[in-house]
Amino acid sequence: MTNQDEAGRTARVLWTYYEPLHVVTYFHPRARAAFEAVGLRGYWRGYFAGRAAPLGATGPAPVVATFFSFAPAMVERALPAVWQLASPEEALRARLTGAVQALAELTYELPEEHLVEAADLLEAAAGAVEPGGRVLGAANAALALAEYPLARLWQAATTLREHRGDGHVAALVAAGLDPVETLAFKIADGMAPIMLTGRGWTEEQWHAARDRLVGRGWLTPEGKPSEAGRAGFRAVEEATDAAAAHPWRALGAERVARLRELLDPLARRCHTVIPPGNPIGLPTLLTEA
Repeated sequence: MTNQDEAGRTARVLWTYYEPLHVVTYFHPRARAAFEAVGLRGYWRGYFAGRAAPLGATGPAPVVATFFSFAPAMVERALPAVWQLASPEEALRARLTGAVQALAELTYELPEEHLVEAADLLEAAAGAVEPGGRVLGAANAALALAEYPLARLWQAATTLREHRGDGHVAALVAAGLDPVETLAFKIADGMAPIMLTGRGWTEEQWHAARDRLVGRGWLTPEGKPSEAGRAGFRAVEEATDAAAAHPWRALGAERVARLRELLDPLARRCHTVIPPGNPIGLPTLLTEA
């Protein structure tokens, strides 16, 4: 295994540790309640406002581009209308408040010094993200640092996951995959179809994307992933991992190992609120780098 392969593997492993911290904002009742308290009632209003808020009071076009997997019509229903309900500043406060309340409920048994050390290390990794070409990652990295350990942990996890997500979108684009083709391939590979309809794509768009994947040899005529398709998507994942590796190289092997040790009990607690077959495709913790 080359050094680059090892760095990519480390990036993938660490993703499985910090991503659960971030996603409490989507799945925990306290996070949803915090958005509702500022007028963002309904799951998707909170989702789009909270995730887009670091970009400011943006319209739909930048969100279609950066979120990637949502049908433009779905984004246009949410933006810019959500800013009439809550400003980006209010949405940012709500998402951090809700996430911290969720994490506090999940991690109350852990000692303060554990949370502080984990926050210090994860914040150091987030401080090493490369902003060039990473719109959501850079926008989150530019936010003011939080003061308390759980807030610091959540914001650092969010910066890292958006930085990784930006790189994943770039890898998909480089592979010639559009958003609906990406979802169609994942569904063919076992992901629940709700991932497609839940992001606003129609049955007609799905079938057309599947036909395009058959035409390029990524799916068989029966709609199953081909060897070429699996190899192509594996290359996308490897490119994503490689593009996400810099923060972990900057942190160094010793501190990475310590961070994994500290994040393990937090991530396991957060997994308890992530539904099975979750739409973000998050696996269980990867324990070998």
